[in-house]
Amino acid sequence: MDIDRLIDAVIDREGGYSDHPADRGGATCWGITRETARANGYAGDMRRLPRNTAIAIYRRVYWQRPGFDRIADRAPTLAAELFDTGVNMGPAVAAGFLQRALNALNRGQRDYADIAADSRIGPQTLAALDRFLMLRGADGEGVLLKAVEALQGERYLHLAERRPANEAFLYGWLANRLG
Repeated sequence: MDIDRLIDAVIDREGGYSDHPADRGGATCWGITRETARANGYAGDMRRLPRNTAIAIYRRVYWQRPGFDRIADRAPTLAAELFDTGVNMGPAVAAGFLQRALNALNRGQRDYADIAADSRIGPQTLAALDRFLMLRGADGEGVLLKAVEALQGERYLHLAERRPANEAFLYGWLANRLG
């Protein structure tokens, strides 16, 4: 899993500076919101956020801290999706999607016990993922990926239904974040 390629793809997709009036995240640069930049030590003008600073934030906040790097050792395609979902919705949301999907796919706890859907990748989540992948074989990662993306798609629709201003982003979310 090449995290540098994943980060470059996100930055290319997100582009440079943006301050869309309908975006509650406010000013962003390279896809990094002002709030996230400030929380990670950047105090300058968002129009001038260095790309290298954004890369470091992506690696630390959206890859290592949530534990998606540990998922990559087991299921690289799934890890890439969790990273991208985490960038767009927050790492805790992405981790929660994984946990919910693992619980729903454990065949009534016959394959492994339910895990806490606490939105944190820890030993229990990794053990459940290992067991799922062992039992489901080569197709397991793809099925799990579909379940995570189904949850992601449902959330996008819910966000647009709950706040009509989000309809400005729905088409792009579905076109660029799923599949």
